[in-house]
Amino acid sequence: MISVDEALAECLALVAPLPSEEVHLLQAGGRVLVEPVLAARDQPPFAASAMDGYALASADARPGAQFSVVAEAPAGRAWTGRLGPGQALRIFTGAPVPEGADRVVIQEDVRREGDVITLNETLDTGPYIRPAGGDFRAGDRMDAPRRLGPADIALAASMGGAKLWVTRRPKVALLATGDELVPPGGRPREDQIVASNAYGLAAMVQAAGGVPQLLPIARDDGDTLRACLELARGADLIVTIGGASVGDHDLVGDVSAAMGLEQSFYKIAMRPGKPLMAGRLGAAALIGLPGNPVSALVCGQIFVCPMLRALQGLPAEAQAPLKACLAEPIGENGPRAHYMRAKLGRPLTRQSLPSITPVDSQDSALLSRLSRADALMIRAPDARAAPAGEIVDYLPLLT
Repeated sequence: MISVDEALAECLALVAPLPSEEVHLLQAGGRVLVEPVLAARDQPPFAASAMDGYALASADARPGAQFSVVAEAPAGRAWTGRLGPGQALRIFTGAPVPEGADRVVIQEDVRREGDVITLNETLDTGPYIRPAGGDFRAGDRMDAPRRLGPADIALAASMGGAKLWVTRRPKVALLATGDELVPPGGRPREDQIVASNAYGLAAMVQAAGGVPQLLPIARDDGDTLRACLELARGADLIVTIGGASVGDHDLVGDVSAAMGLEQSFYKIAMRPGKPLMAGRLGAAALIGLPGNPVSALVCGQIFVCPMLRALQGLPAEAQAPLKACLAEPIGENGPRAHYMRAKLGRPLTRQSLPSITPVDSQDSALLSRLSRADALMIRAPDARAAPAGEIVDYLPLLT
């Protein structure tokens, strides 16, 4: 068996960034930007009013001072004149501030009669002007690589980029194996169960930026399994679920080897997830996950998600652990790293770290416990028993 870190390094060595493609802004959300976006102009491109009010010279802005309103400037319709002494421009948020003005007095601080305004005795300090280029300047850049969130899309649009170069979404073929499985909505016999793993992993793949392809469930015979693996041609990553152990009906290793799998490793020192395998099958990376539901999803987070990040050109690295404070004592760990399902709670000390409590059962078949958890508490191999209050590492469960 190899360690979790060694297994992840082997998995990441199997993948490389995919080619890029140009997409419209409306299709770019959640994608990974691969080429920087350069601003075509300053933003704002002019000194702009930050409030509705009156633009005037700050030197004349005294309580009780009066000004003649010479024009009006809503956003999108600039007034091109120049203000002289004792003159003001009725201005609205986003409109260009005219020459001769360096302050906007908000409308709440003004009394108006006809075309004359009088400033109140108490004035807000202002100046309520957004300087030209205050957000960014022409030539400023949004760096890559980065996963594009809503704020990034808005910034790219503001910079003038109608289309962006992003990494192609990874195609991920998901193959569940086992005679005991029937798809959701089917009619399982008394000796069968509903296949759930592929659907949870599909949601995980989508959230990580990939495109999942659910293959037909492969029955426990070599010909069927081979036929299902043939359907995965064209995928960037093949994820098999179950059948990777050493039982008489665990055929993934033998069948994939007969098809040319170049195996990188088999078995890792991890709970849950010991019977994990990975390698390269033709042009695709392949990772064989355990069949127990919790094992499959935990290994998906620890191994598949970093592989998807690397395929999209993001840093090829593990999810960074966070710190929490044990809410109750915990026993010693065995020889494998244990990713315990756990719940986060309020801080117990002044350190402001959240508290963490393992769920009541760590059975790798119990999806109900995983659904109630929000963290994976990491116990190192052969870790000693730990008292309440000890600081431990955890990973937030992906949502």
